[in-house]
Amino acid sequence: MVCGMPTNALRSYLITALAAGMLPLLAACAGSGGSGDSGVKTGAADSASTAGSGSKTTTTADGATQLTIPDGTDDETKKRYIYENALAACMKKQGFTYTPHAAEQSGTAFADGDGKDYAAAKTYRQKYGFGYYSRAVYPDDSNVVGRKLQAAAAAADNDETGLTAAQKKAYATALSGPAAAKVNGVEKLGGCELNAQTAAYGPALSAAEQKKQNEAKAEKNRQAGQALNGDAALVQLAQSYAGCLRDQGITVSTTQPTGLPDMVRFQVGSQIGEHGISGLSKEAALPKLAKEIDLALKDLECGKAFRAAYFPKFDANPYYSDAG
Repeated sequence: MVCGMPTNALRSYLITALAAGMLPLLAACAGSGGSGDSGVKTGAADSASTAGSGSKTTTTADGATQLTIPDGTDDETKKRYIYENALAACMKKQGFTYTPHAAEQSGTAFADGDGKDYAAAKTYRQKYGFGYYSRAVYPDDSNVVGRKLQAAAAAADNDETGLTAAQKKAYATALSGPAAAKVNGVEKLGGCELNAQTAAYGPALSAAEQKKQNEAKAEKNRQAGQALNGDAALVQLAQSYAGCLRDQGITVSTTQPTGLPDMVRFQVGSQIGEHGISGLSKEAALPKLAKEIDLALKDLECGKAFRAAYFPKFDANPYYSDAG
C-alpha cells in the first residue's frame, strides 16, 4: 500500500498508474524515520501462505497476516514492510482483515533498473521493452513490471468483498480514522494508517519540524542535481548519448545527465496515453511491443557508456526530480 493512502485511494492510484503505463518511484512517506519496531512479527515464515505478490508470511496470535522482510532489504523498503505489517495488525484488532502488500525494493521502480545493469537490462528489454505493451502480451508473466501493484489492487478489493455498505464505512473509518478537516489542503492521517505510519516512520513532525526537514531535503536534492548536471565528464557523455539517439531518429528533449536515463521511456509512455494499454488484446499489442523493444534497445545501446559513468555518481548523489 502507498503509505498513508486509504484503500479506495490506493485502488484508484493503482488503476491509473497501470493503465497509463507510468510507474513512478514510490517515495517513502514523510517522517523522521522511527525505530522500525512495530511490535509485529518480521522473522522467518512459519507457513507457506502468501500475501500481495507472494511474499512469505507469518501470523500474529489474533490471526493478522504479517509479511516476512526479505534478507538484504534496504532501509526505506524495510520501513514499508513494517508499515504494511503494522497496518494489518491494527486492522485485525479492529475486527477487519487487511492484506499487507510486499514492497518493491527502493529505487527499482522499473524492472530493468533503468539500464543501470547493462547486461540485465538488455535481457529484460529484448523481451519486454520498457514494460508497457508487455503487460498485454504477457498477462500472466510475473516479470512484467507492475505485477506487484496489480496484486496489491486485487488484495485491496478482496479485503472488502462481502462487506455491507455499513461495514465498508466502518472499515474505512478503522483504516483512515473518522472524516476530518484538511490541514493546509491535506487530509489529516488517522486510524490504523496513523498507527502504521508511526510504527514505521516515527511520530509525526510538527509543522515547523516538517518544514525544516523538507527544506533540508530540497537543498540536498538541489546540490545532488547540480553535482550531476555540472559534471564535465557526464555532460560530454550525455552529448554523445543524445547524438546517438538523434542518429536513430529518436527525439531528444533534454541533454541534462539527470534527465537522459529515462527520457525515451517516458516519451513512449506519454505517447501511449492514460488508457492506451487497458483492454488491448495480445494480437493488437504484439506489433506495438516490437516497436517498443526496438526503441528500448536503441536507447540502451546509445546510453551504455553514459550509464556506466552516471549511476556510480548518481548513487553518491541521489537525485529524483527528473523521475517525478
